Amino acid sequence: MTDKETQEAMAVATPPYASDALAEGTVDAVVIGGGAAGLNGALILARSRRSVVVIDSGSPRNAPAEAVHGFIVLDGTPPSEILRRGREQVRQYGGRVVFGEVVSAESAAPSADGDLRFTVTLADGRRITTRRILVATGLTDVLPQVPGLAEHWGHSVVHCPYCHGWEVRDEPIGILATGPASIGHAFLFRQLTEDLTYFTHGTDLDEDSRARFAARGIRVIDTPVTEVVNDEDGALAGVRLADGQVVARRVVAVAAPMQARTQGLEGLGLPVRDLPTGRGFASGMAGTTEVPGVWVAGNATDLVAQVGTSAAAGALAGADINRMLAIADTDAALQGIAGGSPQGATG
Repeated sequence: MTDKETQEAMAVATPPYASDALAEGTVDAVVIGGGAAGLNGALILARSRRSVVVIDSGSPRNAPAEAVHGFIVLDGTPPSEILRRGREQVRQYGGRVVFGEVVSAESAAPSADGDLRFTVTLADGRRITTRRILVATGLTDVLPQVPGLAEHWGHSVVHCPYCHGWEVRDEPIGILATGPASIGHAFLFRQLTEDLTYFTHGTDLDEDSRARFAARGIRVIDTPVTEVVNDEDGALAGVRLADGQVVARRVVAVAAPMQARTQGLEGLGLPVRDLPTGRGFASGMAGTTEVPGVWVAGNATDLVAQVGTSAAAGALAGADINRMLAIADTDAALQGIAGGSPQGATG
């Protein structure tokens, strides 16, 4: 299976909903990404009486999962329901949510008073001008090229012990290693089951780690995995090794490398950073970046953030954007007084 086919098998786009019209003129903020981080950032901005438009491609990372866990009050809620409520709440304060894909985002000529401007273009050719941008595009999990793995993603093939762990407790679990991060991953899943097998799958496993695994009763298999095996009902039943042996497992855990979704954002010139878990946008406090006027939040910069963490990051970024817009509005008002016509930031 090619990388493209794997990602297509993993992607479960949310059904198109009633999309708002794209705002005309210049808006205060465009949020690129309609997940927890983006919607919460938009909520903060809309409640601050900012004109805000969320551009949502409709392909959230957690769409295959049956429910979100580890998020107080909303634990057990389907991801689609959280997003539905989020869109409604943004809209009730005047924010707009537009179903579409961003193909370019870049700086534009500043306003007459020197305020920043950006142009965001969608795949259908529509464009919008904005004063500030919040990037909340999320990430893509890069699964190993093992036939049958992607089709179970989010169900019997999992990555996060805090998102899925309780639901797979006491099951026969296999760790499909992808690198050093998988070693720590194994100990977390060992907390959830006594029947744990670690498939090195061509990665290195030092003697100290092997001894620690043995102490916890974790079986190690060095023969490469060639495919995931299903039972007659299509459920995950085990993995087949290169020597033909099938090792029965009901769950496979994979610490897959994670890559921020950067498509269409190249024109912003946002710096990226390599992390032990993958590659994401570099950011500072409250999601600030080295690019003036652009913030990032959620999994696009914090690769291991769960839904609650991402939502909180979006709120912090939204508040910081509002703060900076307030400063820009005041600067514009001072310029207006100096010029004889008091006013806020111009379009």
